[in-house]
Amino acid sequence: MEFITADEKQQLTEKIEHLKSRRPEIVTRIAEARALGDLKENAEYHAAREDQAMDEAEIRRLEERIKTAQVADDANIPEGIVFIGSVVRLRDEANGSEDLYKLVGEASGNFDSDEIEVTTMSPMGEALMKTRVGDSVKVDLPRGTKRYVVVEIV
Repeated sequence: MEFITADEKQQLTEKIEHLKSRRPEIVTRIAEARALGDLKENAEYHAAREDQAMDEAEIRRLEERIKTAQVADDANIPEGIVFIGSVVRLRDEANGSEDLYKLVGEASGNFDSDEIEVTTMSPMGEALMKTRVGDSVKVDLPRGTKRYVVVEIV
């Protein structure tokens, strides 16, 4: 089962609504392209149909994700334990550098944030789940194993 935060659920819902709001625009594009004639060699028609298919597939994927995910309730999370939505400061045991990591259900793609987003399904996310301050975590990454110490839960 996947856990998501209430904010992530809201963002997913907004994305679904945005995709659904594009439906009339795409239908109009398809109709205009159809009016141009021969559909076999009509690039505008095929591009519009492809956009429609991709949007509909994304809507289905997001709706299924919301349906099957469990929203993590902040009230039920014990204090001092890393869980979805937590921001933690980790220190790399090899070089002593520290970074902030945020445990999320799905990465937002926002790289302007001070935190590095890690999903619960990633090796880092799996290693961090349910750890406490002072715990040492071992993360098996593609380029080798790294060890971190949980310095604080922000």
